[in-house]
Amino acid sequence: MSIDLSVVVLAAGMGTRMKSALPKVMHKVAGKPMVNHVIDTAAHLNATKTMVVVGPDMPKLIETVAPHPTFEQTDRLGTAHAVLAAKEGLQGLTGNVLVLYADSPLFTSATLERLVKAREENDYAVAVLGFRPEDPTGYGRLVTDGKTGDLTAIVEEKECNDAQRQINFCNSGVMCFRAEDMIATLEAIDNANAKGEYYLTDAVEVALKKGHRCAAVEVDEAETLGVNSRTQLAVAEAIIQGRLREQAMVYGATLIDPASVFFSADTKLGRDVIVEPNVVFGPGVVVGDNAVIKAFSHLESCVVGEGADIGPYARLRPGAEIGAGARVGNFVEIKKAVVEDGAKVNHLSYIGDARVGAKANIGAGTITCNYDGYRKQHTDIGVGAFIGSNSALVAPVEIGDGAIVGAGSTITGKVEADALTLTRAERVEKAGWAAKFREKMRALTGKK
Repeated sequence: MSIDLSVVVLAAGMGTRMKSALPKVMHKVAGKPMVNHVIDTAAHLNATKTMVVVGPDMPKLIETVAPHPTFEQTDRLGTAHAVLAAKEGLQGLTGNVLVLYADSPLFTSATLERLVKAREENDYAVAVLGFRPEDPTGYGRLVTDGKTGDLTAIVEEKECNDAQRQINFCNSGVMCFRAEDMIATLEAIDNANAKGEYYLTDAVEVALKKGHRCAAVEVDEAETLGVNSRTQLAVAEAIIQGRLREQAMVYGATLIDPASVFFSADTKLGRDVIVEPNVVFGPGVVVGDNAVIKAFSHLESCVVGEGADIGPYARLRPGAEIGAGARVGNFVEIKKAVVEDGAKVNHLSYIGDARVGAKANIGAGTITCNYDGYRKQHTDIGVGAFIGSNSALVAPVEIGDGAIVGAGSTITGKVEADALTLTRAERVEKAGWAAKFREKMRALTGKK
């Protein structure tokens, strides 16, 4: 890839068909805003500069794309007008400038690299990505020279003659420009059309009139999807999930039922990880080698150590760190807590704002009472400690190494290492009381 590559990402549209207060390009695919998918793809090309064109009053979008510079398209007067909103950032650039769309998150770095190389090989002024749909209706056609293969025109469908309408090579919108004359090319585009807008596609006509050559590079239609509605967002999600599942398996993870597993774009699975059906990985999950993630578990912003066993029906919330060989079982929720190597939280427990020491055992129904309505407090459970079932540990509290907490206890103070602590009310038994109670109630109510 050329060292001289800059990128302009167009993100000014609100996307009214999304029916959302959120800018369209901030809607997420695989847990990441569409605009960030596009920016990250550019980063894989080693782009030296990435600029984002935004619309008015989009502070959250500007924050989302930081630290990349943004330029505001105050009036939405077409795609060429949008690119020229970044004129200040385009000045003085050399090499290649890619124009990408923030609502098209499916283009791969390999495809964009082919486009850039095609422009460079013959020093084309403009190179355009095109695709061949089964039905080209509604798309602008790419007209190419039968001998050289050069792009000779982009013709919008309503302006096509009968012969051009038969062409199934269509415009994706993605372009690569020779940076040195890009500004002059864009400024020569006029708005003499029905909408009075400045269209980026007209750059090809301008370049050809100046005696320059243009190129068209073919790409698979699946990459070209632009997201303009919730339905198309779901289609994009399905395509990226398919890619992520395939990637996970290629790199050594076993997915028992791939179609039922959902990844985030940044999910990292080690070798020989086994993922059972109906598992959801939210953003920020790292899973070590040989771990098992059992069915119906949900993980987000957490780390799972080598050989750990998670689920089924486990929930790992942000800040959960599960050590090597540790066990987090069914209906267990872990939040902002470290479960150290070999520790076991086997079932029906909540561990929040805590440390569970190595090889400790947490009995069923144990709760760390970490919130007093105003503050989150910490629970520290020592190495090899044993917490009996149905215990409540009222934070802040410390359970020493090797200590045992008897089942059904409520612990409010420090438990020393190797001590046994239990809190239970005195047992009271009244012989025959239940029979007398039933007799009394039958007399009062008439029920047998």
